[in-house]
Amino acid sequence: MSRATRLAPIALFVYGRPLHTQRTLDALAANDWANESDLIVYADGPRDATDVDNVQEVRKIIGRAKGFANVRLVGRDRNLGLAENIISGVTEICARYGRAIVLEDDIVTGPGFLAYMNAAIKMYQDADEVASISGYSFPTENTLPPTFFSRLSTSWGWATWRRAWSRFEADGAMLLHQLKSARKTYAFDHDGSYPFTKMLEDWCAGRNSSWAIRWYASNFLEDKLTLFPGQPLVENIGYDGTGTHCGNNSDFKTRVKEWRGPLKRVAVQELQVGRQEIRRFFMASSRVSVRWRLRSQLRQLVP
Repeated sequence: MSRATRLAPIALFVYGRPLHTQRTLDALAANDWANESDLIVYADGPRDATDVDNVQEVRKIIGRAKGFANVRLVGRDRNLGLAENIISGVTEICARYGRAIVLEDDIVTGPGFLAYMNAAIKMYQDADEVASISGYSFPTENTLPPTFFSRLSTSWGWATWRRAWSRFEADGAMLLHQLKSARKTYAFDHDGSYPFTKMLEDWCAGRNSSWAIRWYASNFLEDKLTLFPGQPLVENIGYDGTGTHCGNNSDFKTRVKEWRGPLKRVAVQELQVGRQEIRRFFMASSRVSVRWRLRSQLRQLVP
């Protein structure tokens, strides 16, 4: 059996940002295990005539991609939107291969990203409590262990297995009802530090189309965990105003660190120090209003 058949396939989701896509591809190809990994690229179709040139340019860039065992382009003939494109693609790959490493066109990876992801995928493949592996790590004030578990889920360079992805619930209204019925919204908001419940409410009201908030809620309601690296192995370069779902914001900006293994197994339970550090980071975020924080605290105190 070749290593390519043993390594998790990489699913890359792209649209109409040629420069971002090229940087993402270049960084990924620089990974030690890239030339033994299969890359499947899901390229969404243009929304309208103004997007056609950029969409075509991105597909040309994918056509020239080198440094991987195989490259397969799945070109959508219509615009699915990010959420539908990702949900469909991850479902397809997990059904076929049993696991997937997932990236979008604005995620620049460090050189050890694939080694870390594949080691973690193999190490925790039979741990049902673990739903995903994250390559991103929040820029917390204090240093965290090399790896740790959190109840949070992330969408910036991550991986999952068929067993976990099969539990993804696309119905955000159902998820919101379950969170509120179980009085878990404060915990879901990472102890009142970030408006995740509002994001889910906004999805229900049609104000966003996030698949990631539904993925987080699906895992949270079933007490599933995500493995995080202590230092970020990816950087999101999309917060520059060019993305459909990203504005200009530097709160979550990270500097990619090189993974230096080997990966050591840790207890499959949330690290409380990690939870506290991330909460402290969220509380300092400029994206969270003081008004929202006060309202969240009151909801926790008043039945």
